[in-house]
Amino acid sequence: MAPSPPDVCRFAPSTTGQAHLGTLTAALLCWLDARARGARLLLRLEDLDPDRCRPEHARSILDDLTWLGLDWDATVEQRALAPQHEAALDHLAAQGALYPCTASREDLRALGRRAPDGGFAYDNRSRGRPLPPGGWRASRDPLRVALPAGTFSPADEGGLDLSQDPSLALGDPVVRRRDGAIAYQLAVVVDDAAAHVTRIVRGRDIAPSTATQAALQTLLGLPTPRYRHHLLLLEARGGKLAKTHLSPRGATLGLTAPRLCGQLAWCVGLLPEPEDCTPADLLRTFDWTRVTPVDQVVSWQDGKLHATPADG
Repeated sequence: MAPSPPDVCRFAPSTTGQAHLGTLTAALLCWLDARARGARLLLRLEDLDPDRCRPEHARSILDDLTWLGLDWDATVEQRALAPQHEAALDHLAAQGALYPCTASREDLRALGRRAPDGGFAYDNRSRGRPLPPGGWRASRDPLRVALPAGTFSPADEGGLDLSQDPSLALGDPVVRRRDGAIAYQLAVVVDDAAAHVTRIVRGRDIAPSTATQAALQTLLGLPTPRYRHHLLLLEARGGKLAKTHLSPRGATLGLTAPRLCGQLAWCVGLLPEPEDCTPADLLRTFDWTRVTPVDQVVSWQDGKLHATPADG
């Protein structure tokens, strides 16, 4: 029997701002997982948002990841996959699953039903609305896709329950925005399939979207990768770190790469105490059983990273 092909993994930061400590932590865990299992590892720079994505952010993120000691087997710019995105919309339109929708964020907020991702759920009110005579390309409205009803249960290696009926829990997702940009939920499943991704390691803030992505994979006839969702780094007020929090290489921190790598490794449980190290050093003993499942509230004081369990 021929050996199974190696896994294909990816790290996919958006280029809407610079990397921060949460970005580097997620990249480090993804890199360690992939390298520990001999997988092919891709860096996908998600750059579809025409209003917020900038080439200088993409360069900065790549520089920061390289500075930390991470490497990639290939780098992909998401916008280069536009033909696959359009083909997916053609496929969904041929199934009669695409429809235009004018519901605004204010409309969803007025409905008052919270979704598992913290936003407001959509009530599928425009299902059945036809596309214009010219098809989806002629629509000036955002496009949504009618998801199949029923529960989807993608597996999570960390034990999270990802079971959900996404058509009810969140509602039909937008797949093309009003400005013509392909929306995240469609792009991520198309991009992963195009790169033959078999394994996805990412923060658990994305976990509520996984069933929606599994539903889209079913509609498009695409495989569902295996998932592992890991802890998040949170700011003191409880939200996850954003692009504006603790940029790693600027005056905010000013540490050497080994010093910061050791601080991050300690924060997630891979080291008992902070000590200078490289990702390659951590690879020798990497195991997910050593990574804490508990989100960490972090702050930077006196040149050191301080972390406390979010549930503590």
